[in-house]
Amino acid sequence: MKKKLVRRTSAQLTALRHAGKSQTDWTRIRAMRDADIDFSDSPEITPDMFASAMVMRGGHPVYRKTQLTLRVDRDVVDWFKAQGRGYQTRINALLRAYKEAHGKAV
Repeated sequence: MKKKLVRRTSAQLTALRHAGKSQTDWTRIRAMRDADIDFSDSPEITPDMFASAMVMRGGHPVYRKTQLTLRVDRDVVDWFKAQGRGYQTRINALLRAYKEAHGKAV
């Protein structure tokens, strides 16, 4: 008999656990030692894998920011600021979308 796969958010799982409706045997899990964990289906992570890894947040790579001074028309800045907190992040997102739409410069 096939079991139906159900997706839940971490908040939903926490609520189920607090309500006593979790199907996980938490007593057994808490009693496990590191040596009891079966990693046979996990590949060994090599130093090369770490060297080529990229930090991701929300499925997107995290790039270091560069501070710069940029002259922008006052009405443009005012419009972005009127959108609320995070206006610089939104400006960056627009610049990134423009860059991606027009290809990478060499």
